[in-house]
Amino acid sequence: MRIRIRPAVALSTALLTASALLPATAVAAPGANERPSGGGLSATIRYTEYGVPHVLADDYASLGFGTAWAQAADQVCVLAQSFTTVRGERSRYFGPDGDPGGGLSSATTNLTSDLYFRGVRQAGTVEKLLDQPAPRGPSHAAKELMRGFAAGYNAWLRQHRVTDPACAKADWVRPATALDAARLGHAVSVLGGQGRVVDGITGARPPGPGESRRAPDPRGTAQAARRMLAPGAEGADMGSNAVAFSGRTTAGGRGLLLGNPHYPWQGSRRFAQVQQTIPGELNVSGAALLGTPVVNIGFTSHVAWSHTVATGVPFNVHELTLDPADPTAYLVDGARERMTRRTVTVPVRDGAPVTRTQWWTRYGPVVTSLGSQLPLPWTARTAYALNDPNAAQLRAADADLRLGRARSVKGVLRALRDTQGLPWVNTVAADRAGHSLLTQSQVLPRITDDLAARCSTPLGKLTYPAAGVAVLDGSRGDCALGSDKDALQPGTFGPSRMPTLKDAPYAENSNDSAWLSNAERPLTGYERIFGTIGTERSMRTRGAVEDVSALARRGGLTVGDLQRQQFANRAPAGDLAAADAARACAALPSGSATGSDGKAVDVREACAVLGAWDRTMDTGSRGALLFDRFWRALRAEVPGAQLWKVPFSASDPVRTPRSLNTDAPGFATALADAVAELRAAGIPLDARLGDHQFVVRNGKRLPVHGGTESLGVWNKIEGRWNPAGGGYTEVGSGSSHVQAVGWDASRCPRARTLLTYSQSADPRSPHYSDQTRLYSSERWVTSRFCERDILKAPGLKVVKVRER
Repeated sequence: MRIRIRPAVALSTALLTASALLPATAVAAPGANERPSGGGLSATIRYTEYGVPHVLADDYASLGFGTAWAQAADQVCVLAQSFTTVRGERSRYFGPDGDPGGGLSSATTNLTSDLYFRGVRQAGTVEKLLDQPAPRGPSHAAKELMRGFAAGYNAWLRQHRVTDPACAKADWVRPATALDAARLGHAVSVLGGQGRVVDGITGARPPGPGESRRAPDPRGTAQAARRMLAPGAEGADMGSNAVAFSGRTTAGGRGLLLGNPHYPWQGSRRFAQVQQTIPGELNVSGAALLGTPVVNIGFTSHVAWSHTVATGVPFNVHELTLDPADPTAYLVDGARERMTRRTVTVPVRDGAPVTRTQWWTRYGPVVTSLGSQLPLPWTARTAYALNDPNAAQLRAADADLRLGRARSVKGVLRALRDTQGLPWVNTVAADRAGHSLLTQSQVLPRITDDLAARCSTPLGKLTYPAAGVAVLDGSRGDCALGSDKDALQPGTFGPSRMPTLKDAPYAENSNDSAWLSNAERPLTGYERIFGTIGTERSMRTRGAVEDVSALARRGGLTVGDLQRQQFANRAPAGDLAAADAARACAALPSGSATGSDGKAVDVREACAVLGAWDRTMDTGSRGALLFDRFWRALRAEVPGAQLWKVPFSASDPVRTPRSLNTDAPGFATALADAVAELRAAGIPLDARLGDHQFVVRNGKRLPVHGGTESLGVWNKIEGRWNPAGGGYTEVGSGSSHVQAVGWDASRCPRARTLLTYSQSADPRSPHYSDQTRLYSSERWVTSRFCERDILKAPGLKVVKVRER
């Protein structure tokens, strides 16, 4: 569907002359840390179909200006929320007990979020990182992008009335500073480290006199760490697939890339599509996380790349031996060191300010948990400190910027080597010359297997092999992390240590370790902290490797093959288990099974439905919903070790484990529960998936295809189960900015893209659901990259934006 838009000149004039009255707080004077942009920033934004902005500017500050303007026009409320979060002001506006949304940290309340982010502000963490000279610190170009981004956001606020009902007239919609933009980038970088354990940092308290606290259970903690950090763990809201094909497999001898990041559909980690152009300097198209002034995932006329969340653990823990006389002092080589107190005060709506103390060490903050299931109690003898190297770097924007300027896969590797700024992702890339790449180039603490063997505490001896979480003896100076010669940052790995696969027929990642990126060329030799070798792969990885290796063997691939792979919606779990389940179901005595509530359930209809299901998660698939609910129940009832008859074999990692163990005691119970659940909701067992897996946009249901992590579907979708409301609704996370990219003899990339949740979060916008409707019907957007194609876009509108 194409939206007719007002003529370019009329709309440009309207946007440039519109002005609005914002709440008084929205036009407050610059804060102490704000530096005015200096004025004079401007950009031209050309909007093509589906509201995709193409930002044209003369320099980096103006490029950031235009990028922020475009993001604010579509997502002003989300941006304002993000800036409120990193300022530590959520309790002031939304109350201390509210849910911070999880977009920028794991904090469970606004108060804990504010305590953490205000602590970062109070310590001047981001200011110090900005002051570091490049290449350790951000480049001048990156700083100019941040400066321009804040100016563009502020200019949009000054010149427009906010009409999005999510924040119209809200007093928390306020101007931003370049420092706010930098803090937002820092928050994204530490999502896998400090941001993952905010409650454990802000809730750390030394034991009082006579207070007794139990030490952590090593075995239980190791098991919990394994579950939390497992590739594609259930409930994880970020993941991704990406595959690069080399020219040996393609129709034209040029590379192909399919990127399918799985990110939240709401909040601060939404993507915004954009093309950014500085003539003669930069020309890149793709998607940027909201609040980010650079393209994070994208393509140029020469190269395309995507990212997947990596298995590398971007933090480690140091176990502290405390001074028996003072639990806020610890010993290193027998010498006493006092912890640093960080006292933080948070203003609270309708209440007195709240003051808490955080405790910091030479290694980082004291933490009392690594998530709700991983307690690390602070006792009279022992405490734990978190080392997060990404908290000490602000180079991600430079890494993204350099990727956008790369002209080949070789250039991608050079960009990653020179910047060393990506915190928790792999990079998969292809270029027009036919090269392919996968590299796990991320900022990781330099935990070698040798160091872990020498310095792990009893707890670490279990958590490191199980989950890659090193717990080192913090009382020993010889357990310091050290540095690689080619590392920009002390205590981290250098580029030469990163698992890398070059020029394989295909290079694929679905959030498992780098080991099976290509089944014929497995990667080995890396340290455990990067991920496992020779271990069971996730269902999604197994299905992905089956699919892409078959495509590579077939050869002659085109962008169309990538599009078909994206929406094949094959459920590998169904291929492995549905037939076995149907046969075992039919063999049940009297056609009934006993549910977990002790009631008998007639399951005979289910047997036929499972047997007839086409093993896909298309909207028209009958039996897909029944299998999905059964599979969830079965995995909850039956331990993984008992689920299959043929166990995992490292010599056959794609085909094992297999053969569903229908003799497991929980099999019949899970089947009965799934059947009873659907019947109680009034949902037919053979219902079409799209009738009960959907999102609602402006009161209209849009059927949604795709499947969950446990089913192994490439096109991942995780929705909220609401049987009373008809099934799955309000997709929480899954396929987001999808791109299928190739090249032909012209200089223009052949790219098809899709932003599944659409460009705007404002229900009043024409771009609130237009691409979601495309996604629902498995249609794509033909990307307009070259100037001639942009200018030919139907309904093209051109907007010149500038400071006033």
